Parts: sequence; structure tokens; C-alpha cells
Amino acid sequence: MSKARTRILVVDDEEIVRESLSGWLKKDGYTVATAVDGPSALERVRAEPWSVLLVDLKMPGMNGMAVLEETKKIAPDTAVVIMTAYATVDTAVTAMKIGAYDYLVKPFDPVELSLLMQKIVAQQVLVQEKMLLRKALKREYQFRDFISKNPAVQSVFELARVAARSNSTILILGESGTGKELLARAIHAESPRSGGPFVPVSCAALTETLLEAELFGHERGAFTGAVSRNKGKFELAHGGTLFLDEIGDISPKLQLDLLRVLEEMHFFRLGGTVPIKVDVRVIGATNRDLKRAVEAGACREDLYYRLNVIPITLPPLRNRREDIPVLVQHFLEQLSIQTGRKVKGISPEAMDLLMAHSWPGNARELRNVLERGVVVASGNTLQANDLGLTPTPVGQGNERNGAASLEDMERRHIAEVLQRTGGNVSQAARILDVDRATLYSKIRKYQLRKDDAM
Repeated sequence: MSKARTRILVVDDEEIVRESLSGWLKKDGYTVATAVDGPSALERVRAEPWSVLLVDLKMPGMNGMAVLEETKKIAPDTAVVIMTAYATVDTAVTAMKIGAYDYLVKPFDPVELSLLMQKIVAQQVLVQEKMLLRKALKREYQFRDFISKNPAVQSVFELARVAARSNSTILILGESGTGKELLARAIHAESPRSGGPFVPVSCAALTETLLEAELFGHERGAFTGAVSRNKGKFELAHGGTLFLDEIGDISPKLQLDLLRVLEEMHFFRLGGTVPIKVDVRVIGATNRDLKRAVEAGACREDLYYRLNVIPITLPPLRNRREDIPVLVQHFLEQLSIQTGRKVKGISPEAMDLLMAHSWPGNARELRNVLERGVVVASGNTLQANDLGLTPTPVGQGNERNGAASLEDMERRHIAEVLQRTGGNVSQAARILDVDRATLYSKIRKYQLRKDDAM
């Protein structure tokens, strides 16, 4: 917010005060107007937006406290500063309780006035930025941001939209990068619980003990290092939604604990004896086949059925290739705003390269590739060499029955990212949008070296 856009109304029955204050503030670059009494000031507050009101406490008719009270009803975001020659502790306390930002004692020090205005403007800028960010986040997590020309995928989004209106447990299934958490946030944002918190937990990122403490909290002294009581994610999600990502990775003991909470909606903190009741909607997500895990004895059957009330499966990008062009346009619009680079289109050669890629990292990988392209592009159209992709026929590599398996593609993709980052696991984890613990687990699973090449 520039100083010229900061509008200040000076309210005082003494002309000399109005003129001196106006002169100082205009010299500092602010837009300033004056009012001779309370009623005329309130007329201007009703008619126009004001950033700050400087209001004299002692005025005939309507005093400064009354102006402050009415202003807070009409324009609660306007900062009101009370001016008085008779400052007392009681006066200051009363003004602050009603909603005054601060108070100034006459006669004024111009330097003190300037510093106070700078402080008010800086705080109002922060408030506006926070509001814009909140609006942007809310837009990001609406269903209209899920784009598809594929009828099967559109049916998935419609199911999610209907499920959002209920309070039932939802299980989102799909490969890494298909947008499971984004879908969970959209469900929360369009549910009756949207006013409550959305609390995400990555179940694969923590050991069993740490995850138990993370979910249920702990009392002081519950274990070494527990120096104070700590609320768990279930408590923090009260009235809202708890998103349990990678839920297929939790241990048998935690599976039983989670089943009990889902059925009874109460639990005990670690080391606690008092039951904690919560009102939470649980959304789970996994890239594993839980039905197969049940058959193998790795997942409790009763927990599976408790989680699988409304299953929603997000298809991989390779099964919806007709969506790649619309996703590219959508991501380019976002990235142009985010990076400040005015990239408006993509060359036919670059699009052909994107259409031919196998996308083991799905839409997340597509967005990362486009972000790289937007950053390095020299013009306003993405070229094939901006993308950093090697022209590779879909399905090349270790293939079974003519097509690469999911594990083959995941292994190759992780190896490619590790090669691109020079073996930097932290950087690779950021590109893959997973935590380091998950990436280390994949590296061990596929017996990769950090410097593995494709």
C-alpha cells in the first residue's frame, strides 16, 4: 500500500490542530481530509473508505470515544487513534478495549506521529496480504481447479463433490503425484466443515512411536523428552478434517488404535488417563493396493472397511493423455503469475514431447517440468529444449507384456531425478514432493545409489 493510497481522516473541533496535522501528514505523502466534529466524521466514514482516523477525545456533542465505537461498527478494519491533552491510564485502557489502535498525547511530536502512521500502514499491508493469500488458497482447493476432458475422470470429481457434503470417511487411492492431498483439501473446502481446520499428516514420514505421539499427543513425562503436554493432530483437527496421507504404511498397532478412534471418536494421549473426545472427519490416502494388503495380512480387514466407506480413485496421467494440453495451459497460467515470467504458450515440438512422456510422477511431475521450462525459457513460448526431458518412447525400459510396470516407472523416475540433482536427496525430495524419509525408503526398495543414472 503506497502512502498516497493511505487515506487519513483528522477529526478535531480546533482548526489549528486540523491544519497542523493535515500539513504534517500531507508532507509525509498521505491523502488527508478533515472533519470538524463526530457526526460529520461518521458521515464521511459511511460514504468513503478510510485507512486511519485521528480523533480528538474532547469534542462538543459527540466525543472521541463515541466516534470510535460507531466507526468500529461501520468500518471495523479502519485504524482509529485517539488524541487527547488529558491522557490517563484509564482513558488509554478504555480506548483500547473499545478498539482503538493507539492514542496520542497533545501537543504532538511530528516524528512520533510519522512513526505511528508507518506502523499502522505496515500492519494494514500485512493484513491485506494475509487476506489475499487466504483467498488464493481457497481458490486453489476448489473442485473447479481439477481439470479433465476424460469422462471417467469427470465422474471421479463428481463423486468427490457429492462425498464432500457428507461426514463419511473417504479413502483416496492413486499413484504419487495424482493430486490426492489437493483433492482432500478441495473436499474439505466444499464441506460443511470448511470453517474448521484441515490438518495433514504424512504417515510414512515418522516411526511408529513418533506417529503415535503426532496423532494422539502426549502428557508431560510420557516419554524421555516429553517436557510438556502436547496436543495431537486429532485434537488439532477438532471440528474439521484430518488428512492421513500414505495411510497404508502404518504399523499393526497403530492400525488398531486408529480403528478405535474412528469407531468411538475418543482416545487417550500418550501417558494420559482422561479420554479426549473429538469431532473429526477423516480422509485417508494411499498409493498402495489396500485390498491386496488385507489379503497379505499387512492391513487389518476391519480398518480397511472402516476407511473404505467412500473410495475415490484418481487415475494416473498416462491413462488420461487427452488432459495433458489443458493441464499444461492451466499450469502455465499459474506459473506465469508465480514466477513473474510471461510465458503464454508452448511450441508443437514441446507439446509432442510432453504427450510422449510416460509421466511416472503424474500431474506433479508435469507441473515441475513446466516450472523448469518457464524459468529457463528465453521467450514467451516454451520450446522443447526448455523442458529438460529426453525424448523417450512411452514404455521404454524394463517392460512386462509390452508395457512398463508402475514400479519400473517409479524406479526410473526417481533415478532420473537423483541424477539431475547430483545425488542431493533433499533437493530430489523437493522435486518429487515427498519427504526425505519416503525418498530414502524408495532408494532402499529399488536398491538405487544416490548418483544412479537411468
